[in-house]
Amino acid sequence: MSENLAITGGDIFDGERRHQGMALLCSDGQVEGLVPYAEIPAGYRIDVVEGGLIASAYIDLQVNGGGGVLFNVQPDLAGIRTICSTHARFGTGALLPTLITDTPEVTKTAIEAGIAAAREEVPGFLGLHLEGPHLSAERKGAHDEKLIRVMEPADLQGLIDARRQLPNLMITVAPESVTNQQISQLSKAGIIVSLGHSNSTLETAKSAAEAGATCVTHLFNAMSPLTHREPGMVGAVLNNGCLYAGLIADGYHVDPTAISIALAAKQGPAKIFLVTDAMSSVGTDLAEFRLNGRRIIRSGGKLTLEDGTLAGADIDMHAEVLFMHSKIGVNLEECLRMASLYPAQCMGIEHKYGRLKPGAKANILHLSPELKLNRIWMEAEAVPHVRQAT
Repeated sequence: MSENLAITGGDIFDGERRHQGMALLCSDGQVEGLVPYAEIPAGYRIDVVEGGLIASAYIDLQVNGGGGVLFNVQPDLAGIRTICSTHARFGTGALLPTLITDTPEVTKTAIEAGIAAAREEVPGFLGLHLEGPHLSAERKGAHDEKLIRVMEPADLQGLIDARRQLPNLMITVAPESVTNQQISQLSKAGIIVSLGHSNSTLETAKSAAEAGATCVTHLFNAMSPLTHREPGMVGAVLNNGCLYAGLIADGYHVDPTAISIALAAKQGPAKIFLVTDAMSSVGTDLAEFRLNGRRIIRSGGKLTLEDGTLAGADIDMHAEVLFMHSKIGVNLEECLRMASLYPAQCMGIEHKYGRLKPGAKANILHLSPELKLNRIWMEAEAVPHVRQAT
């Protein structure tokens, strides 16, 4: 059990506003509250940082791998541990290991590993994201077309059964490969249904949202674009206040101008949030690896198949926060919300994650005045070997 901890010495951003001259109190791995420095109770160990900002650790809802592990290749408990611990060193306090379209056997194994990770309370494990196989071959991206298929009744029941044993479950589906009735059943079972890898029309996407879909996977990528006569899935998410949207902010997946336009156009209260779509290369010096037997090449900060198709991302969440702040011009507090509060709200877990409020998990980071990632705490325990952005 974590000891009582007080973190002070910098401004504290609680997810909504910034506080000065305060200490963040933590006990039993949870946030207890804020008090003036002079009122820290006796018996608390005090961690003093040097200026900068104390904030909630990041939340990443789309993480294919890290630390040399690709979840598709190693869909087991050890693989989940490595992915979570690797991204923790880059400031991510909670994540969804993400399985890219694969065989039913690999999918089943990955779900079993997720259930084991939940049982073992693996630090940073939030649940699973199954990206496929119920997608559109027209917008397959780096997914293997041979493995894409429509959702059958057994698939539906398997997902519902998995959700009962997982803390959280997100699935990416294309409306072309599932029915609105299936979306409704999945949503009612507590599964976050995200639309993606789809060539659907605006009306089809709107209908899927009305059935229970609440999110869109990696905005702009592998989806029907916004045009002046057919707004497509991009138009649907920007114009629908009930749809959240993940965004890969690495400078390759989405042009900075398109990011700025999307942020200005997005109807709320649902928000655009950051995801890394990180692959096994993060935290390593890997030059290449394989996905479903295909070679993935790492070069110049991006990952591609041999034909040049983008294949996930070579970036961590802190690097995306810096990109949004320095390249897009989003204020720092909003960047932090995009990396923590908004994904928590998308999953319906903002009472425990994304805010430094009483009762929330004490997953905390400290940014130096120069915005370097300086310290990280997971459930009030310091994380060793903090890494800077890749």
